[in-house]
Amino acid sequence: MTKRVLIAGESWTVHSIHQKGFDSFTTTEYSEGVRWLKAALEAGGWTVDFQPSHVAAHEFPHTAEELAVYDAVILSDIGANTLLLHPDTFTKSKVLPNRLDAIRDYVARGGGFVMVGGYLTFQGIDAKGQYAGTAIEEILPVTLSRFDDRVETPQGVTPKVALSHDTVANVNGTWPDLLGYNRVAPKDGGNVVATIGADPLLVTGTHGQGRTAAFTSDCGPHWAPPPFVEWDGYASLWQGIVDWVAGK
Repeated sequence: MTKRVLIAGESWTVHSIHQKGFDSFTTTEYSEGVRWLKAALEAGGWTVDFQPSHVAAHEFPHTAEELAVYDAVILSDIGANTLLLHPDTFTKSKVLPNRLDAIRDYVARGGGFVMVGGYLTFQGIDAKGQYAGTAIEEILPVTLSRFDDRVETPQGVTPKVALSHDTVANVNGTWPDLLGYNRVAPKDGGNVVATIGADPLLVTGTHGQGRTAAFTSDCGPHWAPPPFVEWDGYASLWQGIVDWVAGK
């Protein structure tokens, strides 16, 4: 049976100004951080559709019916505004469906959803992720801060499994350190499967007929450094999370 997942986010463009005395010039570089997660899921039998943030702005599905072709949806390092402000709404004042509500309704009807941490998920840097108070917070098994929720741990912090759960059933031994995460609070009924310091790292829950998970650190650098993405438990972890939310 085909397992199909949609990943939105995990891309960025950097504009640099090079100043050399009197003269300056600019360069632009586009990057993606999805390759480790994509490879892990494909190794677990998943068909992965990836929409970088600039593509998701235009093409992310508008309705629960459109999302229903997927067994799971993952948002990773993509702010709420990218999904709320379709270019036709922002530049042409066109009325369009609220795509965060579409995700909520998709999950209520049995879909699986994962939010992965980063500078523009949960609340993120300067609270610009802006998911607090939205339909996404409604379905997540965690409560979000209204403020910048990043916890930077450049010294490294070791995750710990706190609960026997299907998401981590095939993950053994000590986890590699992570370099940061988004601080959230588990909701009543949310299962804190893994912790990072004194905070939740992996929390699972349900909404309607569907399942959801919050992974509060990143799936790639910089918060997930090379020892983490190259760890032999990395693929098992992500396969376990996405299989579980999809009911597989």
